[in-house]
Amino acid sequence: MSGERKGSILQFATFQSSVDEGFWHGLSSLKLNKLKTDDSPISITGFYTPCSNPHVSNHLNLLAESLPTEPSDELQTRGNRNKCSVPGTLYNTNTYEGYHSLDKKSLLKAEGKKIWDDIRSGKVEEDSSVLLRFLIISFADLKRFHFDYSVAFPALALDPPATLVDLKPASEWFTAEEVESVSACCNEWRMSCLTADVPFFLICISSNSHATIRPLKDFKACQHEDHKILFAFYDPYHGPSNPGWPLRNYLVFIYARWNITKVPFLCYRENRGFADMGSSLVGEAIIEPSQVWQDEMHVPQVIGWEVNNKKKVSTHIDLSTSMDPTRMVISAADLNLKLMRWRQLPSLNLSMLSSTKCLLLGAGTLGCQVARMLMAWGVRKITLVDNGKVAMSNPLRQSLYTFDDSIKGDKKAVAAAESLRKIFPAVEAEGIVMAIPMPGHPVPSKDERGVLDDCTRLRELIESHDVVFLLTDTRESRWLPTLLCANANKLTVTAALGFDSFMVMRHGAGPLSAADESKTEPVSSLLADIEKMSLSHSDSKPRLGCYFCNDVVAPVDSTTNRTLDQQCTVTRPGLAPIASALAVELFVGILHHPLGISAEAGFGNSLDSGSSEQPLGILPHQIRGALSQFSQMILVGHSSNSCTACCPTVVAEYRKRGLDFVLQAINHPTYLEDLTGLTELMKSANTFELDWDDATDNDDDDFVEI
Repeated sequence: MSGERKGSILQFATFQSSVDEGFWHGLSSLKLNKLKTDDSPISITGFYTPCSNPHVSNHLNLLAESLPTEPSDELQTRGNRNKCSVPGTLYNTNTYEGYHSLDKKSLLKAEGKKIWDDIRSGKVEEDSSVLLRFLIISFADLKRFHFDYSVAFPALALDPPATLVDLKPASEWFTAEEVESVSACCNEWRMSCLTADVPFFLICISSNSHATIRPLKDFKACQHEDHKILFAFYDPYHGPSNPGWPLRNYLVFIYARWNITKVPFLCYRENRGFADMGSSLVGEAIIEPSQVWQDEMHVPQVIGWEVNNKKKVSTHIDLSTSMDPTRMVISAADLNLKLMRWRQLPSLNLSMLSSTKCLLLGAGTLGCQVARMLMAWGVRKITLVDNGKVAMSNPLRQSLYTFDDSIKGDKKAVAAAESLRKIFPAVEAEGIVMAIPMPGHPVPSKDERGVLDDCTRLRELIESHDVVFLLTDTRESRWLPTLLCANANKLTVTAALGFDSFMVMRHGAGPLSAADESKTEPVSSLLADIEKMSLSHSDSKPRLGCYFCNDVVAPVDSTTNRTLDQQCTVTRPGLAPIASALAVELFVGILHHPLGISAEAGFGNSLDSGSSEQPLGILPHQIRGALSQFSQMILVGHSSNSCTACCPTVVAEYRKRGLDFVLQAINHPTYLEDLTGLTELMKSANTFELDWDDATDNDDDDFVEI
């Protein structure tokens, strides 16, 4: 760069960009949540200020706030003396190849044309920041947190170039009185919220050395006042030998708008926030454009791609090491889900998933798999309940445990919750060590208080969560949770395993739709209402059944007097992941269905239920599969009036007697059967007579009475 030689070509210090990490974080979020595959240009805002350090130039800063909240938003951040707003355009491509194939020359020319149009139309006089328009093209690799980008500061080139007559510090160009007056008015301009971030302005100095600052639109009025006029601008450059980049388009504007060929200019710079005439520069530029500039159709040549310290236009940055690990893992964990919303599943409600509280009863093979699947779907609040310890045989089949857990004999619920937090630090996982009271497992009187406390705690857990997964090993351990879920009308999903078969189902809505209201009714009235209830809702459609609705016997002790293979869950290793995945997919489907827990059962070939039109597909009631034949079928089972867990009679009795009812059901194996009428049903079945009558043969010898 050359300096003060009279008649030398005027050279400008290049403008440099500084892109903050927050900008890339903001762009990542905007891309995932709003832009998706849309690669249309976005209006953004850069910020710069006059140079305030004699040794360091200021940059055009791109911050998180440079990006709009919505792609169509126009940013409005005016009046801040520390952030002079500059309009820009961002082109963010969907692929790395797309980024490199962009026609940079055409894009730069288009941005330059905008500046030229603003000059010719007079818009610059109203908003001078448009002279500093910039352009950024980028590609964001959101998997690896790598970003490639190029920045351009479009400059309209004078042909031939302007020449510099003189350039010296303002303190040497002005008289002492003028220095004082210019400094005062510049400080006042910078202190006003109306003008602090207006980067181009006029300084008018009267014959008595009094200076005033006027906006560009007042140029004609200043001419008539016969004042000395300097065209001033906020100069980001610090050096004494050259003006900064903003002067380039400023000179073009001055010549094209007012046909001025001798342009006195002031490169305004500061020191500690105040005008510094010692570092500010004053010079005069001579413009002698060619005849082509007289053509109204002429558009000047545009230059301005920024070159980095490697002399390349494109810059590559890797933020994977500098980003906060927790923030990175949250962003990465949500990546797949947010990508689903781009094309395949725009209606996916991630906020609903992340806020749903899931209660997992059982932290064994199914519980571990379900917890992992829930986290993959974006669920962030998971509570696991289990009373067992991690055994040596568990880590191979139960994915949340390690060999060390089994050596230490850690409780499953606690170890599982800790493992979830290690896998994903943002999950709110809690492990609760608690046994679930079960029918058929009588409770000694000395232990009754503890069992009743467990019942109360289980009820509170169910009521404080949004969905309950029944994932325990035994049939009887699912009874009390099923009853409590039916009573609270909670979304409930059950998964159960055999050796090579599995069953996944969602429980239907509870028999009463307004649990809170029923509490205020007299018990006799409550019983009367329940007795009048049928299996149908108000729309005459039957309720879906629960896990126990198809049983004709009450749950009993299934673990006593059993061989080792009967006590353990002996199952093919591939079965649990299949059942767990289906259970979670079923839960997500229910959550997104407009009817929620009351959604009808769908079938694969169902044409009348409309469930196939849901974004996630049909919503079955039961899914049963067998690995022996690699088969799977969808079934539906309606609620039973004799169900030992969810029928109106059982729920009413629980509401009437509370924990006394639960204790009686636990201690007396036949109580539930007597209460629901299953005892009478079985007696009737045993005395039922069948008559076989062959209408074509009346020979008594062939007649058999059973």
